[in-house]
Amino acid sequence: MKTTRFHRARLAAATAALLTTLAAHAADSDPVKIAVLTDMTGFLSSSLGPGSVDAARMAIEDFGGQVLGKKIQFVSADHQNKPDVGLATARKWYESDGVDVIADIGNSAVGLGVQELARNQKKLVFITGASSSVFTDKACTPYGTQWSHDTYMFASSLPAKLARAGEKNWYFVTADFAFGQALEADATRAVNSAGGKVVGSVRHPPNSADFSSFLMQASSAKANVVALANAITDTTNSIKQWNEFQMGGKSQKLVALTLLLNDVRALGLPVAQGAVFSTVWYWDLDDKTRAFSKRFFERNKFMPAEAHAGTYSAVYHYLQSVKAAGTKNADAVRVKMRELPVNDFYSDSVRIREDGRVMRQTYIAQVKAPAESKGPWDLYKILETVPAEQSWRPLSESQCPLVAKKAG
Repeated sequence: MKTTRFHRARLAAATAALLTTLAAHAADSDPVKIAVLTDMTGFLSSSLGPGSVDAARMAIEDFGGQVLGKKIQFVSADHQNKPDVGLATARKWYESDGVDVIADIGNSAVGLGVQELARNQKKLVFITGASSSVFTDKACTPYGTQWSHDTYMFASSLPAKLARAGEKNWYFVTADFAFGQALEADATRAVNSAGGKVVGSVRHPPNSADFSSFLMQASSAKANVVALANAITDTTNSIKQWNEFQMGGKSQKLVALTLLLNDVRALGLPVAQGAVFSTVWYWDLDDKTRAFSKRFFERNKFMPAEAHAGTYSAVYHYLQSVKAAGTKNADAVRVKMRELPVNDFYSDSVRIREDGRVMRQTYIAQVKAPAESKGPWDLYKILETVPAEQSWRPLSESQCPLVAKKAG
C-alpha cells in the first residue's frame, strides 16, 4: 500500500514537471510581445506618451526586430491616468493577449497596481516613467524594475543641501496621489535629517489649473522654502502662478523638487533660469547621448526626456537578456537581467540591484540663462555627477522584502 502511494506520488510529481516543461516550451513558441502603457494625451504626456512608445520601437528596431527566431511584437495603450483603466488594460494584456512585459506606466498610482498584478501573474514590468520610490521599497517584487528617476533621488540631494545651508523651515504643496505623497515623504526625511523641519503642507488634485489658493496658503506660512511636490504641468503651472502673483517676496524660496526637460521648455529660460535640480538624464551629456537624441529628434521633432531614455534602455536590455537566457520565461529572464550589466547610450556597465533599482549615476543640473543657451534645446548645464551609491535609497534603509530575505 505504501509502495503504491509512493509510486503515485512520484508519478504525480513527474507529470507536474512534464506539464510545466511543456507549458514553458509552448510559451517559447510564441513571439516576444512588449507593451507600453502610458499617458498619451493627459498632463504627463509631454514627458511620457508618444515619446515612450517610439523609444520602445527604437529599441526593438536597434535590436534587429526579432529574438529567439521570431519577430518581436509591440502594442501600446493610454491608461488615461486612471488606475482602474490601467489595471484592466494590463490584465487583458497579460492574461489574454500574450504580452510578456509592460514598460513606462508613468503614473505611480497606476504603476503600483500593475506591478502587483505582474507579481501575481509572474510577468515582467519596467517602471520607466513612474517615480514613486515605493516601487523598489515596500512594493518591490522580483518581476519589477525601476529604470529612471524616483522620489528618493529627487528629494535627497537638493533639500538636504538647502536645509544645511540655513533654509530650515519647509512647507509643501503636494499633488494628492501616490507620486506626490512619496515625494513629500522622501523630502521630509531629507529635510529632517539635515536639521530642518516641515511647518506644514497642502495637497492639490493632480492636473490642477488654478493653484492660487494652495500657493497663498504656502506663502502665508512661516517657511523659508515652499517646495513643490508635484510634476510636469502641475509644476509649471505652480511656478507660473507663483511668479504671476509675486508671492513669497524675498523671505521665501520656491523650490521645484522635480523639474524635467519639457518642464523647462514649457516655462522658458527667462522664468526657469538658475533653477537647480536633480536629474537622471540629459540629452547633451556626451557624444553617445547626443547621437541617440539626434535620431530620436528626427523621428519625433523633440528631444528625448528622462522616461524616453529609460524606456529604450529597459526594452533593449530585456531583449539582450531574453537572447542570453534562450527563453522568454519571466523567471529566467529576470535573473538574467540582473546578471548582465546594462550597456547602452547612457548606461555603462550599470547593474540592477536586488530590489529592482537600476543603479545608474545621476546629476545636479542648473537651468541656463537665455544668454548662455545656444539653441532651443540647450537648456541645462551639469554642475555635478552623483555616483549611483549616493543617488538611490541605500539597502540599509530598505523595506523591500527581497532585501530583507537576503539579509536574513
